[in-house]
Amino acid sequence: MEYYFSKTLNVSYDEAVKQVSEGLKTEGFGVVSEINMHDTLKNKIGVDFKRYKILGACNPPYAYKALQAEDKIGTMLPCNVLVIEQGQNEIEIAAVNPIASMQAITNPSLANIALEVTNKLKRVIENL
Repeated sequence: MEYYFSKTLNVSYDEAVKQVSEGLKTEGFGVVSEINMHDTLKNKIGVDFKRYKILGACNPPYAYKALQAEDKIGTMLPCNVLVIEQGQNEIEIAAVNPIASMQAITNPSLANIALEVTNKLKRVIENL
């Protein structure tokens, strides 16, 4: 099982970030964190790296259900969605596969939650 699913868009980087954020919102997610790896790597270690943003997406009702079932699940929250500039107007969007992540946890009550969140994230990617 793949630990992520992805799609490539032929739009500008900024447009891709906008589309992903809107798609997440449509499926009930908010972006609770944003890490700009390009800037972080440049500032911390002086490396030029492609534009690469990590969006931490959270769907509060599902996060709450997961936390009720397993209080250490916060180590795996939020769901990360990547926006990666692979070339000019070639932007890869990749999202974590929660089902693959949850296989590391031996709590069967998380399986249904992981399936529902996976389906929501897949719809975000598919609808871009």
